[in-house]
Amino acid sequence: MSSRKLPEVGDEVEYAPGRLAVVTDIRKGIPYLRRPGIKEWPAHDATALTVTRTRNERIAADDFR
Repeated sequence: MSSRKLPEVGDEVEYAPGRLAVVTDIRKGIPYLRRPGIKEWPAHDATALTVTRTRNERIAADDFR
């Protein structure tokens, strides 16, 4: 069992090396991601996502877009 933090809505995640997105929703345990200019998509393996900044960290940095 991994101690890795699973992403929550509003978290910024790395879904591939150097690729960042924001978790917009979690439906039936599947996080949905969004990048500017790209349609929302499901990330079927939440454990493959790395949280780079939490929602609260993004709010504190005034980067909540």
